[in-house]
Amino acid sequence: MNNNNTVKSIRNYVPAAVILAAAFIIGAFMLSSTWKYVSRKDVTINVTGSASKDIKSDYAIWNGSVSIESVSLQDSYAKLKNVNERVKGYLVSKGFPENTITVSAINTTTLYANNQQGYPTNQISGYRLYQDFKVESPDVERIDKLSREATELINEGIEINSPTPEFLYTKLADLKVEMTGLAAKDAKERAEQIAGSTGNKIGEVRSSRMGVVQINAKNSNEISDYGINNTSSIDKTIRVVVNMSFSID
Repeated sequence: MNNNNTVKSIRNYVPAAVILAAAFIIGAFMLSSTWKYVSRKDVTINVTGSASKDIKSDYAIWNGSVSIESVSLQDSYAKLKNVNERVKGYLVSKGFPENTITVSAINTTTLYANNQQGYPTNQISGYRLYQDFKVESPDVERIDKLSREATELINEGIEINSPTPEFLYTKLADLKVEMTGLAAKDAKERAEQIAGSTGNKIGEVRSSRMGVVQINAKNSNEISDYGINNTSSIDKTIRVVVNMSFSID
């Protein structure tokens, strides 16, 4: 009688044990799957995308300067006035309208004679006057030519300094937006290639940071941590870098 009861009790517990074991197995599988999902979501791919484009300056600024020296201040001013008119006439003859020419105020330096030992004294020996000329134009080739030919005035007795012009690109703000988008696209493609090589796919963007913009003379590989903005060359190359982080699906 007792044996029969015992057998019946065991038979009653068997289904419950099977169900409980199955529940443990299913729970363990679900926990394992969840852990894998969470751990994969914590993995990120960090990539750097870049984009570059050749551009041509569309605006130029030339800054030249002349100087006159004479023993008297009055004579210096008279000579500088004459030089001023000749320089403006020269610039107009090169195709620059007078309203595009800016002339600065006159800067005056008093010159002092030296003693026999070569040290300056309080005796005034003359005056040196300076004046700057600026020409701005979208005709960058004409400005470039002017900077190289302006020294022709030296042959006319005019002491002129003609440095390299500033060559600018006026649509830079819009171009940076375009280049940033291209660099981000390049970063995404790189991340997809890396993930695909291991049988995975990229997920959402975790972080994104734009690097410094490098604007170099064309064919130059110069790089600076602070960025470069070349203004001495007509033809340039702009390069934008974007650092991005993607999750793994």
